[in-house]
Amino acid sequence: MPNATTGGGPRATVQVPPQPQWPDLSAEDKRATKERIAELLKAQDAVLVAHYYTDGDLQELAEETGGRVADSLEMARFGTETEASTLVVCGVRFMGETAKILNPEKRVLMPDLNATCSLDEGCPPDEFAAFCAAHPDHTVVVYANTSAEVKAHADWMVTSSIALPVVQHLAARREKILWAPDRHLGSYVQRMSGAEMLLWDGACVVHEAFKGFALEQVRALHPEAAVLVHPESPDAVVDQADVVGSTTQLIRAVTEMPNPEFIVATDAGIFWKMRQLAPHKTLIPAPTAGEGATCESCAHCPWMAMNALQNLERVLREGDQEIRVEEAIRQRAVRPIQRMLEFSAQR
Repeated sequence: MPNATTGGGPRATVQVPPQPQWPDLSAEDKRATKERIAELLKAQDAVLVAHYYTDGDLQELAEETGGRVADSLEMARFGTETEASTLVVCGVRFMGETAKILNPEKRVLMPDLNATCSLDEGCPPDEFAAFCAAHPDHTVVVYANTSAEVKAHADWMVTSSIALPVVQHLAARREKILWAPDRHLGSYVQRMSGAEMLLWDGACVVHEAFKGFALEQVRALHPEAAVLVHPESPDAVVDQADVVGSTTQLIRAVTEMPNPEFIVATDAGIFWKMRQLAPHKTLIPAPTAGEGATCESCAHCPWMAMNALQNLERVLREGDQEIRVEEAIRQRAVRPIQRMLEFSAQR
């Protein structure tokens, strides 16, 4: 089996923000805020799309107002299917950019345009362009967690739920792959597919924090628990998994597997949907520090946490956090995204 080789030069430095501290809302204030947001959505012909890693209140509101709670792949699909003229994306910036790339005629808002991603920031477009130019004989496959400028250099865009099938398809055609930016997901895909892959040296600050040795200790305490792992995690964590998959695939595992307990190695925002669908199951966060899974070791993306009811209401009133993508870049970036969507529709 060919080996995956890490390239692309030293990993870019990423400044990780502190976790936002939003004021607590009373039950009455929360209800009133949701009602105001629902009215604003209706008045502006807008629909709310929330990622599984955002706050549970936002996920609940998206469902209550006819929007969608989804992973990156389903968020992209939903944006093209809805007739609403405004998409309000609760997630991180690349998700809003993907929505705009696929729907240039629609207005795309986000609660905070500063909500970015360590993978996105760790793959600067100029450096990535040079990496691609140095390997012209490779098919360029980029993860969704990248900027529009990076996608514009790609042949394919993939999400975690479809990365392996796409790479298996390319490997069957004996194509050599240049992969960016998550080296852990790339390594996992390479091991499962046998493809020849050259990896950008990037990582998700949330998933890279999971610890293999600490997970072993938690498993010993919960021998009946199934281990669910997102493939952005290190090999030492992935190797202990009963299920490796995207957010949607991990949620499905909780609802379909008979285990009474699950140890979950991904962003803690996913627990809201898991508890909604499987309230009788016990969910245990995989540890990122120390010797056990405690509140202090729960993994949560600080950029995802920039989405809240308070700034969602504000952006609907002011409209100042609008995603814009230069048309020349959009025309190049849309091709790899459409290729993924067409491939997914045929499966």
